[in-house]
Amino acid sequence: MTGQNLPASRRSNLLNPLAALYGGLVRARNWRYERVPGASHAVDVAVISVGNLTAGGTGKTPLVVEIVTRLQAAGRQPAILTRGYAAPPGHEADEVREFRLAVPDVPVVVNPNRLAGAAHARRVYHADCLVLDDGFQHRRLRRDLDIVLIDALDPWGGRRLLPAGRLREPLANLRRADWLIITRTNQVDPTLVQEIVAELHTHAPGVPVSKAAVAPSGFISGNGRVEPAAALAQRRVLPVCGIGNPASFNRLVGELARIIGEPLIFPDHHHYRRRDAERIAAVARQRQVECVVTTRKDWVKLSPCWPPADGPAPAVKLYRLEARTVLADPRGEFDQRLRRLFEEHP
Repeated sequence: MTGQNLPASRRSNLLNPLAALYGGLVRARNWRYERVPGASHAVDVAVISVGNLTAGGTGKTPLVVEIVTRLQAAGRQPAILTRGYAAPPGHEADEVREFRLAVPDVPVVVNPNRLAGAAHARRVYHADCLVLDDGFQHRRLRRDLDIVLIDALDPWGGRRLLPAGRLREPLANLRRADWLIITRTNQVDPTLVQEIVAELHTHAPGVPVSKAAVAPSGFISGNGRVEPAAALAQRRVLPVCGIGNPASFNRLVGELARIIGEPLIFPDHHHYRRRDAERIAAVARQRQVECVVTTRKDWVKLSPCWPPADGPAPAVKLYRLEARTVLADPRGEFDQRLRRLFEEHP
């Protein structure tokens, strides 16, 4: 029996020694930032970090977009700092291209050295606030608001550290956060959300907890035509994605479309090539669906290689489903926290 054919629980147990080693490295690294003077550095503008505790998609990118949109509405000049994870040679990372598509007037600074990126954003773009994408584990740049996302569809990452589970840090480290946000709460039973809230209070007592939903906001074709998301109800569609948590996207499409085919799932950060696009189009024609629907993250890579209508074969149209994070803030506490940041950093 090969390693790939082992039951998941047995594979996880075999990886426990590596997880213990990884946990020791995490503890040593955090000890350094908490005890060694000068290990972390502040900058002269407000820094907001959006991160998570688990590997994979928790909805960081849509929340970063939501936050910078709020900052712009408040008259600020934000910039996004990102490391550019998993970018193929000569290409921008998925999240970078997604940011540029979603908020084209917000500078995106790509640099694994977040301090250097912050300096660049201040010097070149005159940013007066910075939003750090995937920043919870990147502690060298000091932040004023540390936000950690918890995915309601898979909140605890198997409760084991990498590589035995999906935890990047122990759950107890959530107490380091300034704000916790449970994402995709509208895609699970409300009682489960309350259970997640209760457990978060045990791991991070006193840290505020907010809830966020994912909501479709548009349906966009290759020529840029925008249709309401409800237009999917009139079509037979094939969902296609290569993201950290495909379940969220597939549920969204399933709630909107009249009939959907079995989704085509690619690995997270998949770099689509022409042969991938041709295969997807062929599957769509075979299943007699009217269009292929993908995420914004996949769209920026898939649309450039999408095959045009050619010969007698019917054209298969590619659409992207725009979705946004809707942060529940009935008492305005999150916005108040943002305002306090700018009182401290006028």
